[in-house]
Amino acid sequence: MGHEIQYLLETKRLVWLVALVFAVLMVLQYFEFPYGDVVSSLFSASKAQIVNVNGSYQLEASTQRPQIFEDITHSYALNASYDSNPTLEENVDGAFSPMAAVVLAPTKSPDIELPNTVNATLTDSTIVLEHETSKPDASKLFQDFKESQEKTIHSDDKASANEAHSMRDVVTISDMHDMLAQNRASSRSMKPRWSSLADQELLDAKLQIENAPINENDPALNPSLYVNISRFKRSYELMEKTLKVYIYNEGEKPIFHQPTAVLKGIYASEGWFMKHMKESQHFVTKNPKEAHLFYIPFSSRMLEVKLYVPDSHSHKNLEEYMKNFLDLIIGKYKFWNRTDGSDHFFVACHDWAPAITEKYMNSCIRAMCNSDIKKEGFELGKDVALPETLISSAKNPLRQFGGLPVSQRSNLAFFAGRMHGNLRQILLQHWQNKDPDMKIFGKLPKSKHNNVYIEYMKSSKYCICAKGYEVNSPRVVEAIFYECVPVIISDNFVPPFFEVLNWESFAVFVKEKDIPNLKNILLSISDSKYLVMQKRVKQVQQHFLWHVKPVKYDIFHMILHSIWYNKVFRINPR
Repeated sequence: MGHEIQYLLETKRLVWLVALVFAVLMVLQYFEFPYGDVVSSLFSASKAQIVNVNGSYQLEASTQRPQIFEDITHSYALNASYDSNPTLEENVDGAFSPMAAVVLAPTKSPDIELPNTVNATLTDSTIVLEHETSKPDASKLFQDFKESQEKTIHSDDKASANEAHSMRDVVTISDMHDMLAQNRASSRSMKPRWSSLADQELLDAKLQIENAPINENDPALNPSLYVNISRFKRSYELMEKTLKVYIYNEGEKPIFHQPTAVLKGIYASEGWFMKHMKESQHFVTKNPKEAHLFYIPFSSRMLEVKLYVPDSHSHKNLEEYMKNFLDLIIGKYKFWNRTDGSDHFFVACHDWAPAITEKYMNSCIRAMCNSDIKKEGFELGKDVALPETLISSAKNPLRQFGGLPVSQRSNLAFFAGRMHGNLRQILLQHWQNKDPDMKIFGKLPKSKHNNVYIEYMKSSKYCICAKGYEVNSPRVVEAIFYECVPVIISDNFVPPFFEVLNWESFAVFVKEKDIPNLKNILLSISDSKYLVMQKRVKQVQQHFLWHVKPVKYDIFHMILHSIWYNKVFRINPR
C-alpha cells in the first residue's frame, strides 16, 4: 500500500514538472514564432508555402496573398538573398519556373547574423519555403532580383534570355506613343558647353513645328498616314531650309566612306544613305561651326566583315575599333565634347549595331534597323528606327516595284523564309500546310530574281512580317514595296519613322502569342477596311523607296528627317 502511494506521488510530481516545462516553452515560443501563438505556428511550420511547377504559390494555413510584378510572382513572406548564378528557365507562357526560383536559397556566413530570411529546399519540381518573421519591401525585392539577373547573364546567353523576356513584356504601339510623349517632356540632351548659332536655329525650328498651322491640303500626303500631318510638313520644310550636316573625313575604307560596298542586300539602307549624304550639296557643309548635326559615315556591315573573328562569339574588337575612331576625332576636333556627342549620328543596319555602339556611342542619335525597345536599349525620341531594305540591284533599286490589283490577290496571307529564331518555327508549326488561304512556307526553292517569292507577295492581301533573330525584318518594307498590307509579328519592334507615321492606319500588328489565332484576326478585318489599308500602303510607298537620285519625301529624306526631328525636340540650350 505504501509503495502505491509513493508511486502516485511521484507520478503527480512528474506531471507537474512536465506541465511546468511546457508552460515555460509556451512563453519562450511566444517570442520565437511569427504568428503570436505556438499552436498555429507549429501547424504553419508543418504546412509551408509550396511553389508549383507553374510558378504559382499554394498558401496553406496562411492569410498572406502573393503579389505580382511583371509576371514574376513573389509572396510577401520572401526576403531572400539571391544566388550569384541563377538559371533562367521559363514556362511556355513566359512565367518563371521553379528552376528559376532556386536562386531563393540564401547564403549565410557563420560570422554574420541574417534575420528574416527564407530557407528554400528543392524536392523534385517543388520548392518548399519556410516562413519568416517579417514582411519585406516587395518592390525592393523585385529590383534586387532584376539587378542580380542582369549582372549574371553573359553575352553569349543574353539573346536567348531577352527573347524569353519579350514574350512576357510586350510594349504596344499605343504604349510606344505614350513613352515617346513622356520622353519628349522629360528628356533632353546634354546642355552644350558653349553656345552656337546652330542651337538657336534648332530652337526656332522647334517653336515653329510646335505651333505649325493646320495644313492638310497637300495632294501628295494623305493626313491619315501621319501622327500629325501639319507638324510633319512644317518640320520637313524647315529641314530642307535649315539643316546643315558636317561629315567627318577621318576613317579608313572600306569601313568608312565606301557606300558602294553596301548597296545590295539587307544592309543596303546604310550604304544608300551614306551614298546620298556624301553626294548631297544641299545638306552637307564643309564648315563644322555652322553644322546642326555631325555624321559618322561608317558601315556596321563592313565593320563585321573586316573585323569579326569567325566563331569567336565576341564583337569587343569591333567596339574598340569604333572607340579608337572616337578618340581620334575627339582629340582632333572639339565638336563631340561640346555636347558629349548628342548632335552626332550614324546610320547602321547590322543586328549588332546596338551592342557595338552601346558603350561608347550611346549619346549619339543612333539610326538602327534593330529597333528593339526592350532588349537593345533603343531610346524613343533619341534613336531612329531605320528601315531595313532588301535591294537586289544597285543600278535599279526599284526593279519589280509594285503589285497586282486587289481583285487579283487570291491569297489571304503569305510568309516564306529561313528559320531564324524560334518565332518562325512556331508560325510554321501552326500554319504550314494547315489552311489553303494561309500560304506559309519555310525557305522557298531558288528562282531567277527571286520571282516565286515576289509573285506570292504581289498576289497576297496580307504579308506576314515575322521577326527573325532580332525584331527587324526586310519584309516590312518589302510588303509596302509590293503593295501588300504588312502584318507585323514582332513584339517590341519600333517601326520606321515612328515619330511621324501612323502605322496602325496601314499595317496590322499581331502579338507573338496570338499566332494560333492569326487567321481569325485577319478575317475580322472587314473588306472595306482592308481596301482602305491597301490604298494607304500604296500612298505610303513613297517614303520607303530608294532612288538613284533622291527625290522629295523618299526614304533618304525620311531617314534624315527623323534624325533632324529627334535632334530638334531634344535641343537643350546653354
